[in-house]
Amino acid sequence: MRGRGGGIAGNPVLIGAATVLVVIVAVFLAYNANAGLPFVPTYTVKAELPSGANLVVGNDVRIGGSRVGAVSEIAAQRHKNGATTALVTMKLEKDVAPLPMDSTVLVRERSALGLKYVELTRGHERRGFQDGATIPISQAKPQPVELDQVLNMFDAKTRKAAQVNTLGFGDALAGRGESINTAIGAFRPLLRDIIPVTRNLAAPDTHLTRMIQALANTASIVAPAAETQASLFRNLDTTMAALATVARPYIQQSITSARPALDSAIRNFPLQRPFLRNTQALFHDLRPGVQALRSAAPALSNALVIGTPVLRKSVALNRRLKPLLRELQTFSEDPMVSRGLKSATGTLTTLRPTLNFLAPTQTQCNYVTEWFRNVSSLLSEGDANGTWQRFIIVATPNGPNSEGTQASKPANGPTVENHLHTNPYPNTAAPGQPNECEAANEPYIAGKTITGNVPGTQAARTEGNP
Repeated sequence: MRGRGGGIAGNPVLIGAATVLVVIVAVFLAYNANAGLPFVPTYTVKAELPSGANLVVGNDVRIGGSRVGAVSEIAAQRHKNGATTALVTMKLEKDVAPLPMDSTVLVRERSALGLKYVELTRGHERRGFQDGATIPISQAKPQPVELDQVLNMFDAKTRKAAQVNTLGFGDALAGRGESINTAIGAFRPLLRDIIPVTRNLAAPDTHLTRMIQALANTASIVAPAAETQASLFRNLDTTMAALATVARPYIQQSITSARPALDSAIRNFPLQRPFLRNTQALFHDLRPGVQALRSAAPALSNALVIGTPVLRKSVALNRRLKPLLRELQTFSEDPMVSRGLKSATGTLTTLRPTLNFLAPTQTQCNYVTEWFRNVSSLLSEGDANGTWQRFIIVATPNGPNSEGTQASKPANGPTVENHLHTNPYPNTAAPGQPNECEAANEPYIAGKTITGNVPGTQAARTEGNP
């Protein structure tokens, strides 16, 4: 006979029922674990996404890497413009609420096998989403990049080359475990020395962030020229393939022989600098002549055409000049000749000021030529009475101090004609004088006695000498 106080432990039916109930509760909790524990208060927020991106119910929702909830529902919604987006319902922990209004949402990869999770980035606004509110699609940013998109940017040839590289690297590392261990041991000094380098890069004064931004800007600028760069590399491949056919022995010999040539250049180039400077100065001085040669080229061409036959005939002339040159050599070697040349040099040096003073009389004013011309006409021209020199009488005007008799002073009137005009040393544009040819150009000033140069500067030319 059973006692009344045996309890549940003595009843097998109650024990079985309790066991089944515990198992059912455990299975229920395990099945709904990804959706959150039952009877636990949650904060529900929805989000519009451009695509479900392989999300499944139960995927994690994370903030700053920490799990704060799970995806409870995924639905597609169609808009009036025909576009289709995904509406994701998320059950979050209560302490996340309220999520700021400027928060953003992004679907990210959790592993290379395609597992995803939803990442929330909290904003800074004081206003927050209410329970059940929807995050608009404008805050689903930045645009996620899927792994298949990254892999699809490689064409079939590139993927094949990657497979070959992977196989080659595997074969290269096979059986080299001991060497790899030795290399890793040798890396210790490198890792020790790289610490100050990384500290320097991390320092604010290095502006590493600015450099990364500049590189990003550079990449964005270069991106439109990607196809051009690709063609450049293709052309380089063609060029290198062509060079490979002559790499040995021609290019190899060139590289081998280049070192002695470079050593010789290092020694000799500094010695050539004075020559190069002089050459530069020479060509700089030749520049005006070369520019003038452009207009003088036709005349030079004619001179060469005419001079070529003359130069051929000069051979016979040189033979005939040979005895004369020998006599000139004998004459030049005579000691009396050098003494005579020295005396002549002294004479010419003494006469140089006089010649310099007299030279403009002919070179500028042409007086000597005109004197001989006028003397010739004076002695050869005339009429039945004879030449002008024989019968023309120059009569002096009447008046006091006229030139007809002795006078106490130059003729000075009273008539207009009885005035002396004489200039025994007219200006000839000589050194120290005005630039004028006064004789034959000086005016006649009536009623005034003029002795010497006439006031003013006269013309600097005469007849026959412009």
